Amino acid sequence: MEHVPALDEDLKKTLGPATAKVLAEQLGLHTALDLLHHYPRRYAERGELTPLAELADQLDEHVTVVAQVADARILAFNGGRGRRLEVTITDGSGRLQLVFFGAGVHKPHKDLLPGTRAMFAGKVGMFNRKLQLAHPAYELLSADASDEDAASAFASRLIPIYPACAKLESWKITKCVDAVLPAVQETVDPLPPALREGRGLVPLTEALLKIHRPATKADIEDARQRLKWDEAFVLQVALARRRHADSQLPAVPRRPTPGGLLDSFDAKLPFTLTDGQLKVSAEIFDDLATSHPMHRLLQGEVGSGKTMVALRAMLAVVDSGGQAAMLAPTEVLAQQHHRSITEMMGELAEGGMLGGSDRGTKVVLLTGSMGVPARRRALLDLVTGEAGIVIGTHALIEDKVQFHDLGLVVVDEQHRFGVEQRDALRSKGKQPPHLLVMTATPIPRTVAMTVFGDLETSVLDQLPAGRSPIVTHVVPAQDKPHFLARAWERVREEVENGHQAYVVCPRIGDDDETTGSKKKKKAAAEADGDKRPPLAVLEIAEQLTRGPLAGIRVEVLHGRMDPADKDDVMRRFAAGEVKVLVATTVIEVGVNVPNSTVMVIMDADRFGVSQLHQLRGRVGRGSAPGLCLLVSEMHEASPARARLAAVAATLDGFELSRIDLEQRREGDVLGQAQSGVRSSLRMLAVIEDEEVIAEAREEATRVVADDPELEGLPGLRTALDALLDTEREQYLEKG
Repeated sequence: MEHVPALDEDLKKTLGPATAKVLAEQLGLHTALDLLHHYPRRYAERGELTPLAELADQLDEHVTVVAQVADARILAFNGGRGRRLEVTITDGSGRLQLVFFGAGVHKPHKDLLPGTRAMFAGKVGMFNRKLQLAHPAYELLSADASDEDAASAFASRLIPIYPACAKLESWKITKCVDAVLPAVQETVDPLPPALREGRGLVPLTEALLKIHRPATKADIEDARQRLKWDEAFVLQVALARRRHADSQLPAVPRRPTPGGLLDSFDAKLPFTLTDGQLKVSAEIFDDLATSHPMHRLLQGEVGSGKTMVALRAMLAVVDSGGQAAMLAPTEVLAQQHHRSITEMMGELAEGGMLGGSDRGTKVVLLTGSMGVPARRRALLDLVTGEAGIVIGTHALIEDKVQFHDLGLVVVDEQHRFGVEQRDALRSKGKQPPHLLVMTATPIPRTVAMTVFGDLETSVLDQLPAGRSPIVTHVVPAQDKPHFLARAWERVREEVENGHQAYVVCPRIGDDDETTGSKKKKKAAAEADGDKRPPLAVLEIAEQLTRGPLAGIRVEVLHGRMDPADKDDVMRRFAAGEVKVLVATTVIEVGVNVPNSTVMVIMDADRFGVSQLHQLRGRVGRGSAPGLCLLVSEMHEASPARARLAAVAATLDGFELSRIDLEQRREGDVLGQAQSGVRSSLRMLAVIEDEEVIAEAREEATRVVADDPELEGLPGLRTALDALLDTEREQYLEKG
């Protein structure tokens, strides 16, 4: 009898150790269930040839094409000593060249006769400005003409094209899937029967058979609809259960005191809050006044005034007798927040001190690098309640840190923290404190529902009055070196006009990097086809001080510097003593120096779209217009240059986040690339499937309200346990 693998059975037993090893290492597939959820990327039809024109966008990627041989010829080279087989394939609208060398030319020369149709798999390369596949694997698609039925079945069959790798072509994956397909009968359906039937979705077993071995295009559509619903629904149930659990927790309602600290602060503001800030503040104050913890995500454009909204929320909590803690991802950002908040509050930040306001409170900073006496003083101020507001890094989470009455936790740049860190700080309250999460990376609505689905969302999309526009240009350093020379002239002009500049590089470049990591970098650069490693802060700073910016005060800032030195550089830059700051992305979020008007980003193609938007937001924060120059050596026709052009074309962070998401694909956006776990979203596209996600969220909320423990839905519980293994627990929070 044919072996039917168990769903959790290691693929070694079914496919043998060699194939299983490739599937595990290259594609992250370990069990029969993993392989059943490795869906075809598309389907080829025997009668339909794949458009070869689309390959131009897939340079350096492994592809599978179905095409017909137009001609094949053997050419001699190297004085007649070498042999090369060139095969031209066509789909009627485009042509592609295949090349085979040396002893490897004879078999394909015999197989690939003009008129032969075949599947070809290989890496798309470029030679003499023409696309080509070198030594592609191929499988002939020739039917047995003597058997008419077989020929007709052959002609009409849909061929699944799987996401593949160099060591395992798509048709080999097809054979692997065939081996585990009998296990489909064991799958447990996670959807409640009423939901499935009410939406006309096919059973899971049927969906898996149809996605892998469809008879018609309608089969594929049925399967896709069903599998999208599974992914959206199971994820939304996980988030709905978290929201439900949070809503059951008790919290102390926090209301500002009339005529108290918040009113005093508002009265001394030198500007009017935007309508957006007032609206979001009202949503937050409503949440703070309830007897269960607020869980709110505040997302806003770079420079939209999120810190001001967070500060007013913290002051409202201090008014009510509680304390507020703000968690920042880096010491540079924590120090920056502390500086700007104490400046905004003035004498209100000096409660209990000489010259401080009677209504004021103490604002303390707590970071890992503080000296023992300062740290001891800060800890004492927190435990006695003397300090109403604390701003800190991960140091806030340590066991030694105790609060008198923690009422609100503000997490800045949520994606830098794991769920454990967020919860560790929240656990320091006598009762669960309220939670406000902030991000300056604009998130499309569906991503917010998917990644931050346990939080209510507020959006700040209006910039405060007085903010200057930022103009962005791409500087093609390779094609037009004089453009780069002009970029440095612009920096010098800005400095001579009394302004300051940032220069951002992807790497630090210090000498204490180990030989091993240098070797790794070099290997990675070679694998990427790069001619050189990324530009480094220390090298660029030295080149600038000796060359185009000679005579100007240039300093560096990066993550490996001593924290006291970092703070010193930032203070002197903020004070205007340092004119040009050459830095890594440590300045990406929160750094606020209104006098900075120009930013030059070196090797800009090495940064993501959202990251470039974040970096650019550091300039144009004062009354003078901002200028951002994206320096790249990439070719004008490359996808990287298209990405930079998109950033230069718009200041709309939400538009850019959509572009970013479409380019990086769902897995990265959902935090999987960072943790090394494959995305649980294989079928669902968070941009395109907004309707499915929104409906799944409604259904999930209803199901969890009726049965929070899912006792009546064992299949759903099983699917949930599979999603929420320890690593994926984090991805629900991290974004």
